[in-house]
Amino acid sequence: MVESNPEPTAKRKWAFRLAGLLILPAMLALLEAALRIAGYGYSPAFFRPITISGEEYLVQNDDISLSVFPKEIARSPGALRMKAHKPPGTFRIFIFGESAAMGDPEPAYGPGRYMEALLRDRFPDLKIEVVNVAFTAINSHVILPIARECARHEGDLWIVYMGNNEMVGPFGAATVFGTQAPPLSYVRLVLAIQRMRVGQFVVALARRLSGHASKSPSWGGMQMFLNNQIAPDDPRKEVVYQNFKRNLNDILQAGMGARTKIILNTVAVNLKESPPFASIVKSNLTSAQQTEFENAMARGRSSEVQGNLAEASQFYERASRLQPRFADSQYYWGECLLALTNAAAAREHFQNACDDDALPFRADSKIDATIRDLAQGREEHGVTLLDAAADLPANSPANVCGNETFYEHVHFDFDGSYRLGLLWAQQAEKVMAGHPAAGQWPTEEQCDLRLGLSDWNRKLVVEQIIGRLQSAPFSSQPNNAKRIERLQARVNDLRSRMGTNEAAAARENFTKQLERAPDDFVFRENFAGFLQASGDVPASVAEWRRVHELIPHDYLPYFQLGHLLRGKEQLAEADDDLRLALKIRPGLTEGWSDLGNVLVLEGKLPDALAAFAVARRQRPADGQTVFRIGKVHTMLRQHAEAIQSYRESITLNPANWEAHYELGGEMDAAGRLEEARDEFGAAARLNPNHSRAHFNYGVLLAKLGQLDDAQREFEETLRLEPGYKGASESLAKIQILRQRSKKN
Repeated sequence: MVESNPEPTAKRKWAFRLAGLLILPAMLALLEAALRIAGYGYSPAFFRPITISGEEYLVQNDDISLSVFPKEIARSPGALRMKAHKPPGTFRIFIFGESAAMGDPEPAYGPGRYMEALLRDRFPDLKIEVVNVAFTAINSHVILPIARECARHEGDLWIVYMGNNEMVGPFGAATVFGTQAPPLSYVRLVLAIQRMRVGQFVVALARRLSGHASKSPSWGGMQMFLNNQIAPDDPRKEVVYQNFKRNLNDILQAGMGARTKIILNTVAVNLKESPPFASIVKSNLTSAQQTEFENAMARGRSSEVQGNLAEASQFYERASRLQPRFADSQYYWGECLLALTNAAAAREHFQNACDDDALPFRADSKIDATIRDLAQGREEHGVTLLDAAADLPANSPANVCGNETFYEHVHFDFDGSYRLGLLWAQQAEKVMAGHPAAGQWPTEEQCDLRLGLSDWNRKLVVEQIIGRLQSAPFSSQPNNAKRIERLQARVNDLRSRMGTNEAAAARENFTKQLERAPDDFVFRENFAGFLQASGDVPASVAEWRRVHELIPHDYLPYFQLGHLLRGKEQLAEADDDLRLALKIRPGLTEGWSDLGNVLVLEGKLPDALAAFAVARRQRPADGQTVFRIGKVHTMLRQHAEAIQSYRESITLNPANWEAHYELGGEMDAAGRLEEARDEFGAAARLNPNHSRAHFNYGVLLAKLGQLDDAQREFEETLRLEPGYKGASESLAKIQILRQRSKKN
């Protein structure tokens, strides 16, 4: 009789373990396949293939940043299309970086576009292809995998211009997007996990279980970082510098491995006319020292305002001895020294102010030093250093950049874009040895014509910047009012030049340039914008349709068509186009707002409320969206909800006269006359040229027996709108009431 052994043998134990090791990867592979088949998740690649007019192209993947940003605030690259296989006779250039390299606020007139125009003019027999893979809010952690992907796509030249977002971008020391300044091994593990659908599922599940998914974030621009100030000596900053160095080294290795020439740039920033966004006072001072520091700063500012610059400089020096890394005192000290013609010392203090800014939105001296160090010794491997931080301000006072180069802290004005584009083109020419060059480099004015930079297009860009500067943190900078005033003067000057003859000349130039590059969809977008701004909406619609043919994968043509067709009251078509735009880019808040407006005009009020609700979730601090919701509630006769929405809109934006006006109407209908009077009065004060605000204010004053005040409002109504019968009749009624009161 043979006895069975109830215990597994050692061999059987190892067999079970081996089976487990084999089963787990197999299960993960099956789960990965199942998730992909089900359409779950997103592609982590920058490019995706597409067929356009029968040809194979690579275009941008709008989901590329989902590994580092929540879906609600994910940033996307600009529209691009690139032949899947580089055609013969093509010189392909990739641009890597963040918003400054992208060309924000309008990439159509960024440094890359100027470089493209310069090179096309200089090398007319060569097909110049610029592929700008830079986009807003990213940093080296995101740029590295993009660079490794681009290494497979036959680039002849890489331009690397990055460093502004290292502290505030993903995994930065002051970021709002997740973990702050973790070790690089952690960052790369997180990113590697999310390259698989299983990893994306696990991350999404963890976010949901932690409650983060229910906290719908919304994109708020630089305002989002206001509570994330960081001290100049915070140890997390050193972690970021080390991570940046390793990422940049790996980017260069990827380019060198692909035998691509690389132009590595230091990063130029506005040192001279962009004060620090925030300064931190260290708490290591005694009470007496703190008082002395505050007095020195206050007296310095007072002396500087009065023009006593030498005296002000002494006070700032005293403050800086007490708080050496207080960014504001360094900046103001630099201002005084520059005015006193001590340029070298001024530059040092301007740089200190940048380095110690507690809201570090600019590349600092350590970032630039790292870039210079990594470029050394790599010339024979095709890496060239372009010291933009030193070369761009070569002709500026104190050898520092200011408003002659930038709109604000880092984004290039038209002149700055041309000058950096020219530096890039001149370096690129050295790489293009063997290709015959023609003539001289085009001037900035000639490039403007090539790019379709008309006064109409300039005005749109400058107005966009003015809107940006009206929000925090720019609005708290001490020179912001003067900066806006200067830009508004530019807008007024541009507007004065927008005559019929000038419009005809600009249109002729657009037509001429399109003959040279009919498939340049960026240029066609500029043309469409000009046509709309100059009043030819039908032609603008036709041009946007042509843009759509060139980039059928992109949301922008659909969005612009929806916006324009709404104005032409082609509501069904506008509805369709806006929905297509939102299908491509669900996070497009402006698209949801426009769709809501179209649905209101179509009479689909519940659907309009739903569209506005999405816009509000995406941008909860936007008072205008809340106001629109209130208007729909009024139309649906949901008066309590309307009142609540108007009040919320006023809380978000007290200067919104329309919200006060509509709330006044609701209060009047509810018989709450004093509240109605106050709201109409606020509307009339905020918009003194609105005749009906004055009229309704007058009506409420009359109802409450304030006849003298009511008479003044009716008279003002008639001054603004002489033919308004209601105001004339109301004045007559007041006279009758006064006559009756005299008889009594």
